[in-house]
Amino acid sequence: MIFSALCRKEEPFPIYQYLAMLTGTLSIVSSGMHYGWTSPSLPQLQHPNSTLPVTDDEGSWMAVAPLGGATLGAIFSWFILDVIGRKRGVLLTAAPFFASWLMVAYAKSVWVLLVARFIAGIGDGLAFCSVPMYLGEIADAKIRGLLGSSCSIMWIFGMLLINIIGAYTSIKVAALISSVFPVVLAATFVWMPESPYYLIMKGRVNEAKESLRIFKRSRIVEDELGRLFNAVQLQNTNTGKFLDLFTVGSNRRALLIVMGTRAIQQCSGALAFTFYANTIFKKASDEISSTTATIIYFSVQLIVASTASLVMDRTGRRPLLIVSVIGSGAALLLEGLYFYLKSDHPSLDVSRFSYIPVAALIGFVVLYGIGLQSIPILILGELFPTNVKAFALGLADIYFNVVATLVSKFFQAMKDHYGMHVPFFSFSVCCAAGLFFILFFVPETKGKTLEQIQDEFKCDVKRRESFKQIADVCFERGDTKFSI
Repeated sequence: MIFSALCRKEEPFPIYQYLAMLTGTLSIVSSGMHYGWTSPSLPQLQHPNSTLPVTDDEGSWMAVAPLGGATLGAIFSWFILDVIGRKRGVLLTAAPFFASWLMVAYAKSVWVLLVARFIAGIGDGLAFCSVPMYLGEIADAKIRGLLGSSCSIMWIFGMLLINIIGAYTSIKVAALISSVFPVVLAATFVWMPESPYYLIMKGRVNEAKESLRIFKRSRIVEDELGRLFNAVQLQNTNTGKFLDLFTVGSNRRALLIVMGTRAIQQCSGALAFTFYANTIFKKASDEISSTTATIIYFSVQLIVASTASLVMDRTGRRPLLIVSVIGSGAALLLEGLYFYLKSDHPSLDVSRFSYIPVAALIGFVVLYGIGLQSIPILILGELFPTNVKAFALGLADIYFNVVATLVSKFFQAMKDHYGMHVPFFSFSVCCAAGLFFILFFVPETKGKTLEQIQDEFKCDVKRRESFKQIADVCFERGDTKFSI
């Protein structure tokens, strides 16, 4: 994709769009490192010789603490992204990420660690509202899938990085090394242009024109500027309100799609596996070190997500989602079956199949990474008009935090009280239900501008309303043969 873009002389390679992605997603890397921190660190904290002992219950709350902070960060984003801008919103995430790593490095009590994790969550909530919004607004339609999916790739990279660092260093050293990333974010992303959509919203048309010139690498951007100006003016005819997400038909449909795909993503158990990867591999097999298995797990996840992002703008979103949810459900079913036979049927010798749980989880990572990993995050920046986008992404992040917390606590409770197989079987059933949702509700957005997506949403809503009006008339006339 990148090579073909370089070969098209009439279309300059959009290097500044890629630079904005690489520097801006350092915020997502920091978020991933915080979420992945529990995998190498909890075993150290729960070790008998730990200088800061942590119970299983405290460890579970430590794992989900960022989700609580992310809710506050998402609410915060409602009020600032349309005021200070997308770029400054991304830059602002550096402060909580940096502060939280310093607190982790010098923590003397469990409460300090919990507060540090909560503060990191505030940065995460703001990051997952501002970064997808920024990338969605600066990206050309033909590479928006690649740029938008970079959020998931960098998040996985962050989790892999902290697992590698945490495996070979102390908690303090790992935290101090990790604190470098928000500093680099602040030092590099500050040079990137603001989103032209935001600048037009604020009436700063000349700045929007210059932003487009930088991102498009062209001095002639009048047509593009006019298209964006008309789109923003149309979308902002009425000042966006939070309730518009529910009262406007096109917004309501977009919200349903986002909520549904995020629920499928989390109810597959992916985040719970992130929190407890090391623990799962310890219980799964004695043939391979849990640390090695965890690093392999995240490495494969990173490779697959990166590969999927390169083909996403060619294959489309829907095909990848369908393959991903079917394959993930099958892998989870196999994983649950292994743990069921191992724990509930001790008379059966499953030692010959000790490779199955690691192989099944790797299979899950491959199939999950094809679509479920990145597409639900990608469409956050695609489906909403500018006047409600900040509200929509904030609400979506709060919803994600609630679902992810419930799923993570469910995983911990089920494995502790009923066995490791119960959550895996449950997640497999959720994937089966998710398949039907994707088939009937999720649209294809490949190659479409943000304005085209909004036009299609509005046309679909108008069409449904027209059908309903015709149906009502037919019903009043006693014609029962009409169907919508």
